[in-house]
Amino acid sequence: MKKISLFVCCLGVYFTAFCNIDSSIAIIPQPVKLEKKTGSFMLPHTVTIQTVETTELKQTVVDLQKRLSVPTGYKVLISGNMPTAVIQLMLNKPNDGVLGDEGYTLSVTSKQIIIKANKPAGVFYGVQTLMQLFPAAIEDSVKADVTEWKIPCLEITDYPKFSWRGLMFDVSRHFFTKPEVEKYIDQMAKYKLNLLHLHLADDEGWRVEIKSLPNLTKVGAYNAKRVGHFGDFKPIPVNEPRTYGGFYTQDDIKEMVQYAKERFVNIMPEIDVPGHSLALIASYPELSCTAGAENYKVRSGEEIMDWSQNPPVALVDNTLCPANEKVYVYLDKIMTEIAALFPFAYIHCGGDECPKNFWAKSDSVHALMQKENLKTYEEVQSYFEKRLEKIVESKGKRFMGWDEILEGGLAPDAAVMDWRSWKDGISTDSTRKNTSAAVTAASMGHNVVMTPTEFVYIDYMQSDSLMEPYVYSTLRLNKVYSFNVMPAGIDQQYQKYILGAQANLWTEQVYNFRQAEYMTWPRAFALAEDTWSPSANKNWDDFVNRVEQQFKRFNVEEVKYAPSMYDPEFIPALQPDSTLKIELKNEVNGLDIYYSFDNSYPDKFYPKYTAPLIAPVDAMQLKVITYRNGKPIGRMIAMPIKVLMGRATQK
Repeated sequence: MKKISLFVCCLGVYFTAFCNIDSSIAIIPQPVKLEKKTGSFMLPHTVTIQTVETTELKQTVVDLQKRLSVPTGYKVLISGNMPTAVIQLMLNKPNDGVLGDEGYTLSVTSKQIIIKANKPAGVFYGVQTLMQLFPAAIEDSVKADVTEWKIPCLEITDYPKFSWRGLMFDVSRHFFTKPEVEKYIDQMAKYKLNLLHLHLADDEGWRVEIKSLPNLTKVGAYNAKRVGHFGDFKPIPVNEPRTYGGFYTQDDIKEMVQYAKERFVNIMPEIDVPGHSLALIASYPELSCTAGAENYKVRSGEEIMDWSQNPPVALVDNTLCPANEKVYVYLDKIMTEIAALFPFAYIHCGGDECPKNFWAKSDSVHALMQKENLKTYEEVQSYFEKRLEKIVESKGKRFMGWDEILEGGLAPDAAVMDWRSWKDGISTDSTRKNTSAAVTAASMGHNVVMTPTEFVYIDYMQSDSLMEPYVYSTLRLNKVYSFNVMPAGIDQQYQKYILGAQANLWTEQVYNFRQAEYMTWPRAFALAEDTWSPSANKNWDDFVNRVEQQFKRFNVEEVKYAPSMYDPEFIPALQPDSTLKIELKNEVNGLDIYYSFDNSYPDKFYPKYTAPLIAPVDAMQLKVITYRNGKPIGRMIAMPIKVLMGRATQK
C-alpha cells in the first residue's frame, strides 16, 4: 500500500511539472521546453538592456523599455555594448538549427536575463514570453502598486509548430479605425500570432482607398446604420442618407503595415470577389451582369440571400460579371494599388459563397460558356479565378482564396483556405482521416491554411444563445483548444503544404471594438497554442489555469474578454411522460452549479446541481450560477423553460 501511495504521489508530482500548473508560470502559448530552476530574479531599480544593433528590433526594445519602466517606476537604460546588462538580447552566430527563424531561448538566473535567437523575430517572441513571467501589474499603463517585481529562474527553448498563425478581422461588415486595428495587432503579437488577415471588401463596405477608382470609397465605403440582428433588417429607404462606415487611406494602410511589421506581424489583404461584391457594384454598376444594377446600394444588413436553398440563391445580384472584360480591367487597377500597399506575398481574393442564379439568367455568361467550352457555372467561376490569378501574379503576388476556388478546377499556383471541410460533411472529426479540401489541395502541391468553421470561426457564439449575440452556431473554448491543425489523412510528403491555421472573426454581429475583443479572447489563446505548441503537451486543465492568469493581465490592460467558459451548457430532453429533463454540463472542471426554479436568484445556499433536473410543473425559468471554492465565478443565467422545451422538442 505504501508503494502504491508513493507511486501515486510521484505521478502527481510528474503530472504537475509536465503540465506546468504553477500560477507563477502561465505562458501562452505553452513553450516547447521549460525547465524551472531554484531561486528567482528580482528586477533592480535600475535596469540595463543590451541589444544588438538592428533596426528590426528597435521597436521591440523601445516597447520593452516602456513596459518595464512605466508600471515599475524604475529607470531602464538601453545600450548596444554592456556585457553585464541585466537583460541581454542576442542573435546567435552561427544559427541554432533547432530554433529556426522564430524560435528563441530564454534564460533567467538570479542575476541576469538572456534571450537568444537566430533572427529578430525570435528575440521579439522571447520578450513576449519574458513579460508573461512578471506579475499581471506589469501590463499597467501607470505606476502600479507593487513593491517587488520578481520572476522565477528558468530555462526555455521555444519555437513554433507552424509558420502561419493568424487572425482574420472583418473590417467590412463594420468599420474599425486604424488605432483599433493597431490595438488588435498589439494584442495578437503578445501571443505570437503573426498574420493579420484584413477582410477589406464585402457587400457592406469597401475599406481601402483605390485612387484610380474613387467611387469605391466615395460610394462603397458607406451604408445606412442599423443595429439589431444583422441579416434581418428591414429594407432601407432609397433616400435615406448613407453615412455609416469609413475607409483607410493609402497612408493609413502604409502606417498599419509598418506598425505590424515592427511587431513581426504580416498583414494580408482580402478583396472578396466575384461574390460578396455589392459595395463594388454599387460603386461601379457596369461591372454587374444584371440590368438595374445602377439602383443597387451598399448593404446595411438587410436580407439579400436565400440561405434555405442549397446552393443559396441571391435575391440581389452581388456578383461581378465574369463575361464582362471591364471587370478584369477594374480588377487590374485594384490589384495594382493593393500590391503596392501590402508587402506580404499573398493577396486573398475571396471566391466564397458566390451565387450563380443571376449568371444563369445572363446572355453574356451563356456566350462566355459557349466560347470557352464551360459546362457548369462552377467552371465559369474557375475561369474567373484563373484570370484573376494571372492579374495578381502580374503584380508580383501570390493568389489565395477560400476553398470554393477548388470547384471547377483550381488556378495553377493558387493557395487555399480550407473553411468547409467539416461543414460540408467531408469529414466530421478533428483528425480528418477522410478527404478534405486541405488534403485535395495539398496533394496537388498547393499551399493550404486551415480555418475550419467547426474549430476556429470565432464569430460563433461562445456560450448559450441566451447569453450571446445570436449566430447560427456555437463554438466553445474547449472546442478551439481541441483543434488539430495538421490533417491526419494527408501523406507525409504533402504536409509541408499545410502552412498553419487562423481563426476568423466575421463581424456581422460585432458592432464595436470592445465586442471584437470579447469575441476574440480567450479563443485566440487556444488558436495560438494550436499553432505554436507541441500537440503532445496539450492539457485542458492546465490551459484553463493559464487562461485565467491571462485574464488578470487583461483586467489590468482593460482588454475585454469573454467569461463564457464558466457558463454551463444546457442539455434538455423530453421524457416519455412529457416532463422536461435538464442536464447541465460545465466546460471548466471543478465548478459547482447552484440553481433555482422559483424565479429567485441562486447563490451557494441554494440546491447544488448533482444530477439531471426535472422541471417542476408550471415552472417559468431555471436560474443557474457557477461557483468555485465557495465564490461566484460564472454569470447568472435565467433560462426560460419554454426555450428549453422548444429545444427538446426540436430534437
